Amino acid sequence: MYTPPPFKSDRAASLAFAEVRGFGLACAWDGKKPVASPLPFYLTSSNDGTPRALFHVARHNRLVGLADGTTPWLLAVNGADTYVSPDWYVSLDQVPTWLYQAVHLTGPVRKLSDDELADQIDTLSAKFEERLLPKKPWLSSKMSAGRLEAMKKAIVGFEMTVEEVEASFKLNQHKSDADYTAVAQALATQSDADAREIAALMRAARPLAFAAETVQDNQMTPERNA
Repeated sequence: MYTPPPFKSDRAASLAFAEVRGFGLACAWDGKKPVASPLPFYLTSSNDGTPRALFHVARHNRLVGLADGTTPWLLAVNGADTYVSPDWYVSLDQVPTWLYQAVHLTGPVRKLSDDELADQIDTLSAKFEERLLPKKPWLSSKMSAGRLEAMKKAIVGFEMTVEEVEASFKLNQHKSDADYTAVAQALATQSDADAREIAALMRAARPLAFAAETVQDNQMTPERNA
């Protein structure tokens, strides 16, 4: 991944971002061309702290034959992204750009055993069911034994040993406070949810740049009558 220094994210923050997202594009090479599939995943770690990404695909997916335990795959995880117009900057002579968050996890991938696959299914569903609380979580035990076994036979589980973590969180960090806040304010007014999310991330990343704006807003707010 090409990552200019201002946009680099540290390893811990990058892994945390990937875990929260929990959805990415698994990519492998079949010797002639790339093979990729979008899929949900979760992260865990081995006893020595090495990160591991676990996921599964349909048994007939072409990725299945490419997991040899030694050849590295790429798991690309993207967050919010948005276009930035040059008109939004205070400074002149700006160009169009795109702001985004992206993490790339790279490492060899092995197939899971049947018992490991059963654990992977339950752990993966629990990860996302937790986000739906207070709904009572779905459990694989709710399925009939025959249906559950048929479902497990239709998929193949994988574990990636994450050997490399790369990340680019491009939020205009290299811009002046004036340009930075102007773009964030413009993004906050857009109808696109990703644009507003990027705006919120920019504000959280450089809160002091918005301090003057907050003071000005407070001065313009009339005092309430006692």
